Amino acid sequence: MRIAVAGSTGRMGRTLVEAVLRDGELELAAALEQNGHGALGRDVGELAGAPCGIAIRADAEQALAAADALIDFTRPEGTLAHVQICERLGKAMVIGTTGFGEADRARIARAARCIPIAMAPNFAVGVNVVFKLAELAAGTLGEGYDVEIVEAHHRHKVDAPSGTALKLGELVARALGRDLAQSAVHGREGITGERDPKQIGFHAIRGGDIVGEHTVIFAGTGERVEITVRSQSRMTYALGALRAAKFLRGRAPGLYDMFDVLGLK
Repeated sequence: MRIAVAGSTGRMGRTLVEAVLRDGELELAAALEQNGHGALGRDVGELAGAPCGIAIRADAEQALAAADALIDFTRPEGTLAHVQICERLGKAMVIGTTGFGEADRARIARAARCIPIAMAPNFAVGVNVVFKLAELAAGTLGEGYDVEIVEAHHRHKVDAPSGTALKLGELVARALGRDLAQSAVHGREGITGERDPKQIGFHAIRGGDIVGEHTVIFAGTGERVEITVRSQSRMTYALGALRAAKFLRGRAPGLYDMFDVLGLK
């Protein structure tokens, strides 16, 4: 299976390139970057410590013609441009980009009528197990437990809360029969009054080179349940994305997530 990687010189892009080059079932077909990027023309493998003969390119349409699937962990505007190209060329996509608005997600869903797309806020296998555990805990513990979600990431992350934290909130809210848009509270300051038991709190920490940490706290009377996952390397995300790409091979058009990939539905 031939894989193209978008944003191939970024922190996640380099990790994806390294993972593809190490994988015996996959072949790196293309490495993409924006027009005018200083690394255009360089061997992308050099950035991952293993020259591979694949030059970094900006001409996405020509590059994707040689690929079976594109893995994209970039920014919403870039990903949406790639969605349009993949839809036109009939190429599968793995989307790890976060920060999409409702209209963006609707556009991706329309493309998924024509091509298979795996989209998730987090592709790490362990994180997706935590998604399932949080859903189970919320449904079992019920209304007697207050829910708070705490996440931490590196200083360069541009969106907050993280897509993973929001996904955790969505799963918990659904299990409790709540509307997350009505229940979510983002940080607290000043005289806030007594906590509304229907609230789902979000708290974002940014600093240093933290790869990613997420904790869901279920605080009841007399006990507290905490579900935590800590990512120590971006390679966990990359390996999950490669697993998703393999899942899409020969798959019918549709919008899939990691629960589909891992058989957790």
